[in-house]
Amino acid sequence: MSEQPLVSVIIPTYNRRIELAELAESLYRQTYKHLQIIIVNDCGPSVDFICDLYPELHIEIVNMPTNQKHVAARNRGLQEVRGDYIMLCDDDDLLLPMHTERMLAEIQDCDLVYPDVEIFNYAFENNARIITNRFLFAYKFDIPAMRRFSTFFSSGCLFRPALIKALGGFDEEMFHYWDWDFFLRAVQDFRVKRAPIASVLYAFAQDGQSNMSGQHDNMRPFLDLLSAKHGLGELPTKNFFLLLEEPEVKARQAQTEIVWDGQPIRSRLTV
Repeated sequence: MSEQPLVSVIIPTYNRRIELAELAESLYRQTYKHLQIIIVNDCGPSVDFICDLYPELHIEIVNMPTNQKHVAARNRGLQEVRGDYIMLCDDDDLLLPMHTERMLAEIQDCDLVYPDVEIFNYAFENNARIITNRFLFAYKFDIPAMRRFSTFFSSGCLFRPALIKALGGFDEEMFHYWDWDFFLRAVQDFRVKRAPIASVLYAFAQDGQSNMSGQHDNMRPFLDLLSAKHGLGELPTKNFFLLLEEPEVKARQAQTEIVWDGQPIRSRLTV
């Protein structure tokens, strides 16, 4: 029997102790165990505590000498990859227990696979996030439509290292929309598909720091840059949630498998 493939998980982080611990807990709960977990600390407070908290996990910490922001941190993480596959995850998102196993099954006939997600709101209480609301984000894989409004979430996506070899790293000029840019570059030359399972939980920050919360003035230049790079034409800067109500987007809603029981994932910080 051949050895199980190694999955390299890249996690950029900056000063999110509680969230990072919950992500580590979700990785500990994975049914698939052969993981190389690369945490890139973007010159924030030390995250060495996570290795003590979860000694069962194979965690490697990379400390950035200066704060270079999340896209550069992901690129730094790519330099440490030893796996047969690469998985991306934001430090405040969560993977449900069967996620890695399911993505490995799904990627057998493609080069990049991404799941559906459940987006959740939360409040902090006793070193944990308490769920205050949740909603499903599941849309058909449709390349022309995804050039107008991307329904690709990078957290939890799994891909072959050949993509990075061919495309290079993530575009550090795309501070916003780096993931949309990565998707658009990938579908040009590689087999990409959506897995119809909501196996990732995507955190929506209520403090206005989320990329969905409407920093339109800050994001417009990056949207224009993305459009120029890929020939996308005029793209809307409406609030994310308003865009979801557009008839064109609503028509793309898809059936998916819901696997989350709605309970928070409590880390060992709360013990």
